[in-house]
Amino acid sequence: MAGSITTMSPAQAGIPVIDGGNLVQNVMTAIESVAQTLKQIEQYQTQLQQYENMIQNTVAPAAYIWDQAQSTINGLMNAVDTLNYYKTQLGSIDSYLGKFQDVAYYRSSPCFNGTGGCTPAEQAAMAENRRLASESQKKANDALFKGLDRQQDALKSDARQLERLQSAAQGANGQMQAIGFANQLAAQQANQLLQIRGLMVAQQNAIATRMQVEADREAQQQAAGEALRKGEYRASPARNW
Repeated sequence: MAGSITTMSPAQAGIPVIDGGNLVQNVMTAIESVAQTLKQIEQYQTQLQQYENMIQNTVAPAAYIWDQAQSTINGLMNAVDTLNYYKTQLGSIDSYLGKFQDVAYYRSSPCFNGTGGCTPAEQAAMAENRRLASESQKKANDALFKGLDRQQDALKSDARQLERLQSAAQGANGQMQAIGFANQLAAQQANQLLQIRGLMVAQQNAIATRMQVEADREAQQQAAGEALRKGEYRASPARNW
């Protein structure tokens, strides 16, 4: 065999002769072609995976479980906002606060300084202030308990809401869904803080109202006691403390 051509005898005529060199080259070419095809397939798979990740990272949660913060705080404030009631009834917060006085005021009042000049109008005004003080304490205490009642009803609901959000966040597919659920968890926490703040306002309202009423009563008692000790006291019509 010389080169790729082999001389055949008459007896070998008709038997095909394989060109070994070309065969090897063809096999190598085929292998390279298959390898390139496999590489292209791998590139396509990588590209498809990238597209899939991009799609996942742009898909928002199927349903947002937002807390109804505005509705929640409105309902809570309707239950605990007694101060606004008196602002509406009396015109301003200063008008409400003006119903409660200090010792200096009662020292100069004829109803407490022992002069005996307490007029029916002044007596009526003091009676109205006592009624307002009693009503204020009652409303403030009622508001506090209403707020607590609403919170007790909301505890189970809030717990279920938190459980749903945590479960959904753990099963998030992609960055967008994870961010969406994280935002919802943050919103739920903010809603809880609003409710806590509302309860604190109700508690402070009840405490402040009681302190205001007690301070006013103590001022009246001190002014009356000072007048009595001076020996100039003239009994005014009976009053109920």
